[in-house]
Amino acid sequence: MGVRPPANDSDEPDVIEFGIAALDARLADVDVEYPTDAEAVSERLGHVEIPYDATGHTVTLDEALGEATVKRYDDEQELLNALHPVFERKRQAAANSILSQLRSLVPF
Repeated sequence: MGVRPPANDSDEPDVIEFGIAALDARLADVDVEYPTDAEAVSERLGHVEIPYDATGHTVTLDEALGEATVKRYDDEQELLNALHPVFERKRQAAANSILSQLRSLVPF
């Protein structure tokens, strides 16, 4: 997923990546051989922080892999599909927190 930041700051990137889009960008930098499993992916790049929402909340890949129900991946798309529900649950939980609700009321 990606969200465009406010247009008034030209120094910022055009898109903020989070969830599987951010993970896909991390995977592009690392050579992962498929088929693989969660343990091998974790050993290869498990301590990487992956943002799961546009506000910058993160989860380690180790933790996300631990919460995923699928542990074996024939290709990168299967890995991304397995982790998408994990990122989505975390994003929804963060959005429903009292602090996030209070932040949404403040215009700045």
